[in-house]
Amino acid sequence: MDKGLLSKCPGLYCGRELLPDGSWGNCSACPRGFRANASSACVPCNDSPVFYDWLYLGFMVLLALILHWFFIDIVAMRRSFLKEVLCLHLSAVFEIVTAAFLTLLLSDPMGSLNLRSCHVEKLSDWYTLLHNPNPNYSETLHCTQEAVYPLYTIMFIFYALAVVLMLLLRPWLAAHFLPKQGKMSIYAALYFFPTLALIQAVFGGLIYYSFPYIIIVISVFSNATHFAFKLDQSMRFLLFSTIVEFRNMVILIGHWLLHAYGIIAITQLKDPIFHASLLALVPLPAVFYILTAQFTDPNKLHTD
Repeated sequence: MDKGLLSKCPGLYCGRELLPDGSWGNCSACPRGFRANASSACVPCNDSPVFYDWLYLGFMVLLALILHWFFIDIVAMRRSFLKEVLCLHLSAVFEIVTAAFLTLLLSDPMGSLNLRSCHVEKLSDWYTLLHNPNPNYSETLHCTQEAVYPLYTIMFIFYALAVVLMLLLRPWLAAHFLPKQGKMSIYAALYFFPTLALIQAVFGGLIYYSFPYIIIVISVFSNATHFAFKLDQSMRFLLFSTIVEFRNMVILIGHWLLHAYGIIAITQLKDPIFHASLLALVPLPAVFYILTAQFTDPNKLHTD
């Protein structure tokens, strides 16, 4: 190959690096932060994440926070927000938010809350390992790389920082406020963070394209589950307990915010006026359950 001639590489993701002497290297994986263009030249990722990318990252961060809150609530075994439980909830918020900010600051460009990224074009961008070409069925070219830089690896950095911050802060608070049950929330996190990392490694691309619908389904299902655990399924009690009990109100508002996030992720607010008006549908699942629960109460069913 001539020194300055760039020939196209086989496969979707193989590229050539420009060498110091002005020639092009062999076809291989582009370095991290680079991606092969249509001519198979490795070019730097100089795009900025689009709105949908930020929503995806926000979802992954929220998922870790919600799991923290869920397990804190489970192990605390309290039916109300006591000071001890609230401190652990606030600790989880601090850990997750701080880890998110540190992750952005440590990512390229370092020291900035902005990100330098490669634009996601299709699902295969997340799974370059499955697209290593085999020219003439003789030798496989290994071109596995992060074509969606940095959306894939940035979550592993976030999980690592979140675990470190939790281990630095949570044991002291748990020992002081909930000596027996508090430590169990730490053990739970040490299980679910590796699980989240594994899910990101295997299903990251699928989650990227489906997370808005996952949010909607989870928010509707968990909202119904929350109400279903009430022994009294009458409309009056469900409505009264939701308004009067602070814990129930917080849980309901949390479901509404999650539902709103899903609607925003699906529409991306491309038509701001119309799509913003869809947020009025957020309370619908809760209202529907309260209005119809009396018709599905097993205690009122009978056979002739």
